[in-house]
Amino acid sequence: MFASFVQQLRSAGLPVSITEYLSLMGAMKANVAAYDIDDFYFLSRATLVKDERHLDRFDRVFATVFQGLEHAPGDPATDIPEEWLRKIAEKNLSPEEMAAIEAMGGFEKLMETLRQRLEEQKERHQGGNKWIGTGGTSPFGAYGYNPEGIRIGQRDSRHRRAVKVWDKREFRDLDGDTELGTRNMKIALRRLRRFARQGAATELDLPGTIHATASNAGSLDLKMIPERHNAVKILLLLDIGGSMDDFVRTSQELFSAVRSEFKHLEHFYFHNCVYERVWRENRRRDETSLSTWDLLRTYGPDYKLIFVGDATMSPYEVVQPGGSVEHWNEEAGRVWIDRLTTHFRSTAWLNPAPEQYWRHTQSIVMLRDLVAQRMFPLTLTGLDEMTRELSR
Repeated sequence: MFASFVQQLRSAGLPVSITEYLSLMGAMKANVAAYDIDDFYFLSRATLVKDERHLDRFDRVFATVFQGLEHAPGDPATDIPEEWLRKIAEKNLSPEEMAAIEAMGGFEKLMETLRQRLEEQKERHQGGNKWIGTGGTSPFGAYGYNPEGIRIGQRDSRHRRAVKVWDKREFRDLDGDTELGTRNMKIALRRLRRFARQGAATELDLPGTIHATASNAGSLDLKMIPERHNAVKILLLLDIGGSMDDFVRTSQELFSAVRSEFKHLEHFYFHNCVYERVWRENRRRDETSLSTWDLLRTYGPDYKLIFVGDATMSPYEVVQPGGSVEHWNEEAGRVWIDRLTTHFRSTAWLNPAPEQYWRHTQSIVMLRDLVAQRMFPLTLTGLDEMTRELSR
């Protein structure tokens, strides 16, 4: 890097000699500028620049060569940034190496083995295939790979294969003020509108007024009627976080469109699959969650239920009690999906994942069956098909 730096200085017209270069290397060896980009800048400028007319050209070359190099405080032998250590710990395998790693062999086996590891393990492990640790192929830990494991102590998903996640999950609410890049999504949703006159008589009935005035020998007789409102009621259940992070923008655009088109709109969030609770605010999900039983009691069968999610998860999350990636659910996700689709007369599922991949993902196939094949892609064509289905 230093030789390239000197060459670029020469190309910019600075008369840097081999003597000056060796002086700089001698100063670096003596730790004159120890691990500090600012110290190195002043040291190299002092040793390589002999004419103040060249200072501006030196600064430009320095900024180009060392662009993106940041200051690392302290002694790197004892104070390495945590993010650097995380990157070192990550296990990156080729597709062939991933295919050679076998799963534990079922949900019950996985949970029982985790219990045994917790009892037996006494120290930290890294890079192995058995213990709870980092950067290995064990089913338990972080920054490694296993086709069927439990993620522990890792901030974000990498391969999206975790059966459970042993961390607190924090997600943000979708922004209802987001404007769509196109009005077509709103137009597609308008097929669901069904207007009815509701409330007090506050709107002028022009044909009725003309008829009444003519019948009253020309004396003005105003007639009023209630306003027309969209009578369709929508209950939106939105998957948030995890693999849905890839579709946040699309989900926000949909949420904004639905919010602007329907007066009677209720929305709640879930993660991956619906279980015994849903919530209104992601930041306060532990304090503001609503029992799914209360959801069924509160909103009548006349609401049109729309799930929004990529339906991409471990199959255990759909069919297995305790299969939820975040908590221990007493009843399987499919039980709650059955209850919801039985209660609400009109239901559909909007999936933002590309439709050509659906048949290759087991959980999508299972959930599509649970909603009686009423799963539609989150595209304009899919919205059009969904609104036709829900309008029947």
